[in-house]
Amino acid sequence: AARRATPAAPSRRTQPFKGLGFDACTAPSSAAMSTWLRSSPYGAIGGYVGGENRGCSQANLTSGWVKRQTGAGWRLIPTYVGLQAPTSSCTSCATISPSRAATQGASAAVDAVVDARGVGIGPGSPIYFDMESYTRTSSATRATLTFLSAWTNRLHALGYRSGVYSSSASGIVDLAGAIGSRYELPDNLWIANWNGHHSTSDPYVPNSAWTNHQRIHQYRGGHDETYGGVRINIDNNFIDGATAPGEPPVSDDDPVGRFELAGSPRRGDVRVRGWAVDPNSPTTQLSITVYVGGRIGEPGARAYELGKVATDPRPDVGAKYAKAGPDHGFDEQFASVSVGARRVCVYAGDIGPGSDRLLGCRTVGIQLPLGVSGLKVGGRALRATLRCQRPAGMTCKGQLILRAHPRVRVPHRRGRPGTRIVRLSLVRRTFTLAGGRSHRFTLPLASRARPLLRKRRVQAKLLVAMAGGRRVRSVGVGG
Repeated sequence: AARRATPAAPSRRTQPFKGLGFDACTAPSSAAMSTWLRSSPYGAIGGYVGGENRGCSQANLTSGWVKRQTGAGWRLIPTYVGLQAPTSSCTSCATISPSRAATQGASAAVDAVVDARGVGIGPGSPIYFDMESYTRTSSATRATLTFLSAWTNRLHALGYRSGVYSSSASGIVDLAGAIGSRYELPDNLWIANWNGHHSTSDPYVPNSAWTNHQRIHQYRGGHDETYGGVRINIDNNFIDGATAPGEPPVSDDDPVGRFELAGSPRRGDVRVRGWAVDPNSPTTQLSITVYVGGRIGEPGARAYELGKVATDPRPDVGAKYAKAGPDHGFDEQFASVSVGARRVCVYAGDIGPGSDRLLGCRTVGIQLPLGVSGLKVGGRALRATLRCQRPAGMTCKGQLILRAHPRVRVPHRRGRPGTRIVRLSLVRRTFTLAGGRSHRFTLPLASRARPLLRKRRVQAKLLVAMAGGRRVRSVGVGG
């Protein structure tokens, strides 16, 4: 059964980068980077660390170069150009095999991590997959999302954060359309939309998704810019997202573990599964904290203290950590105050020296915690029963909205009749329900719509909306 967790205060903070950046096909020399750090408006640079479709040589991109630039204050956007979509605009690029997309995506992540480590970009940093624009077809979209889902899953298992660069009108819109699906979505989006806007908003990405400093916007394509007498051909980016270097390496004193599964099996609930062990006290069961809405310290992230729940039998963990024994798994379900697509991050509590350990983050489509039954529109009123499916002590707050868009006859300017679509707002009502309680609503239809509804029957939509999500039901009205 779902249970309510207790919000907890954040214990540490991860700072993303926000500001202007650029990416260049070839990493500039250290001298050029030093000049631009002093003279240009940029604070971050994208660099191509590897991939079979990488097109530029990278003589400068070494571990020494990375160390010098990050030490000077530059933030890096590590980019990997692997297999492209089956319908890619890059006709010379190697492409994904739809039947092997998952295997190829996981292999790309392993290769990208090897390349990133080779130049000194360690765990906790993001790696962005460069998926160039492609023609959207059902089969191409399916193969691309399968590939990128496997890319993200394997990066998480290897301790890195996932990012995807793509065109707003192809890869980005497909990723946005996969919110709440079985696909594992990336931690960060890098949106190519050359509209010149210094913001990370995009018409293809919902305002409720990738909101916690998880976006980069490439707002202008290749052109030359000169600062301090040094000219570089660049693309422009506005950044409010993850860059490298990432989080510091995990101490030997920190807990170890893995966040393996996340979902919303019941309306309003979040489920998390995994395991955790602290080397300082291997036989002690650990407490687990879940943040819904992002990592510790990110705006809008809300913490749920689940307590010492890492107690389930996990023989595989016992086999790997003999001193710990097997009882370190967790599989917990709790009621969340958030709905819609949310980033869920799991932390294992530290015992003794060290710090709490981030086990991973996953995107979950949290279902709206409202049941709708007995829906009927007759006479002059809407009748419906709502049930708040959250536990006692919590509430469901939102709106009931009934609206229709019928086509009506109107006078034509030359005397002949014509038609146009009108928007009818039939009912609008706010509600607050206590957890576990139901209420039968009888709400009058808007008086101005009744004359039309007496003459004909139209299809209407009932929206039951809460912050972050909604349910939609169709119903006939009038006639």
